[in-house]
Amino acid sequence: MSSHSAFAEAADALAVSVLGALSGTGGAAQLARYVDDAPDTLAALAAVRVLGADVFSPHLLAGHPFQAQDAAVVAKAFDAFPASEATEEAAVAHRDHATAVLLARLSGDDTLRAVAPAPADDPALSRTADWSGWSVRMAQLAPLATLGLDGPVHEAARAGALPLSRGVSRSILRRDFPTALRLVRWLAWLSHEGAGLPLDPDLAAEHVWLVGGAGPRAALDLAIARHFLAPQPGAAAEEAAST
Repeated sequence: MSSHSAFAEAADALAVSVLGALSGTGGAAQLARYVDDAPDTLAALAAVRVLGADVFSPHLLAGHPFQAQDAAVVAKAFDAFPASEATEEAAVAHRDHATAVLLARLSGDDTLRAVAPAPADDPALSRTADWSGWSVRMAQLAPLATLGLDGPVHEAARAGALPLSRGVSRSILRRDFPTALRLVRWLAWLSHEGAGLPLDPDLAAEHVWLVGGAGPRAALDLAIARHFLAPQPGAAAEEAAST
């Protein structure tokens, strides 16, 4: 098996573990145990890097505790696969920095931000006139559509509800369902923030899931989107009190 295939399989396996923890069907996601039990340690560490900020989803969205040994695994993954400094890989730099920010925050060790410094200004984030290319870039940045992060990518999303919606429609028409779900995830995050949207992310998510299905990583995107679209605690009471 090639290293690429081994890394892809490991990323899918980790996505299944994170998804189970997030949905409450698989217990807590334990990165240290995942890596210890993996037949290929390097592939398991690569999987941690591939999923990036999404490995923190059970802690950010479902309130699971984050263990010191899990923080050590993420740091070790950065040691094995250092953050890219290539300017042509801006999307990778954004994802790496988001992972480092959340790692530092959840571990309480702010020095860990240094494993992936903030990327330089990314002018592509503001090019919403080219909505098809821009939405592809935002799909690549979908792991940043989570709690605990804010920055230039999130500002771009707030300013780009219409291009994101167009990107969802285009991806569905092209039967590119993984990309559609990544963009729906951004719309769901915007909905959670209270933004008005030209496309209903709940309906779009259900449509994509029904007609396209998905692999483990796309299923994780869908689960995170559904978290943002779920009624928030106290929302029903507030609505009743206002009527």
